[in-house]
Amino acid sequence: MIEFESVSKSYPGGAQAVNNFSLVVPSHRTVVLVGSSGSGKTTLLRMVNRMVDPTSGRVLIDGDDVRDRDPVALRRSIGYVLQSGGLLPHRTVLDNIATVPVLNGTPRRQARQAAFGLLERVGMDPALGSRYPSELSGGQQQRVGVARALASDPNILLMDEPFGAVDPIVRRELQDELRRLQTALGKTILFVTHDIDEAFRLGDEVVVLREGGVIAQQGSPQEILSNPADEFVREFIGIDTADRQLTTDEVGGRTVVFDGDGRPVGVMAS
Repeated sequence: MIEFESVSKSYPGGAQAVNNFSLVVPSHRTVVLVGSSGSGKTTLLRMVNRMVDPTSGRVLIDGDDVRDRDPVALRRSIGYVLQSGGLLPHRTVLDNIATVPVLNGTPRRQARQAAFGLLERVGMDPALGSRYPSELSGGQQQRVGVARALASDPNILLMDEPFGAVDPIVRRELQDELRRLQTALGKTILFVTHDIDEAFRLGDEVVVLREGGVIAQQGSPQEILSNPADEFVREFIGIDTADRQLTTDEVGGRTVVFDGDGRPVGVMAS
């Protein structure tokens, strides 16, 4: 479990990224922080692995203040996936995945062998393990990034807009892969995105942030869609836009769903 207790973050010159933010991320659940630029979502994420220390307040993991942990040891115990993948360009895919286990003392051969299994787990051909990051597509690089984050079998995964740099089709495939992995592994995931549709697709709980890390609303996707807290949330989730206003009609014996512009968007399951 991750707990933010009244955390704030100010920078020299008076800029305040986060102001008095509190939140509990339950174990084995996916919580998504969603907001536009300036909402403090990445700052909050990086407080968990001490890439950013709060100016005031505390961040706890299973009741222990992260400031009492050695930063290097803390980061090696937490999976971290970046938008760009963050892969080491001079190392092969296998060696990228094996990085943290080797640093933690696992023999290199053993860590590389385990990396083959992780490639399969994230939906990649293990034969790609001998390639370098530059030889992979953007979607493949992100899959390797997820595999590397899982390599030390961490309880916590931090994911900072990990699918934001790929095309929409690959992005949906990666979202599906993450959902499958979470069903199988049950990690505690804190996920950051600016995309409300991605937040609703992945999150057990979604936290909509205003500027400065102020919580506008938090709850399940169903709760937020059915009862937006205020006009800011209504606009952010696009509740009044055509693609959120859905209707149904019977066509050829099937119930077809249409958006507010009358375009078909899907078929109701029987």
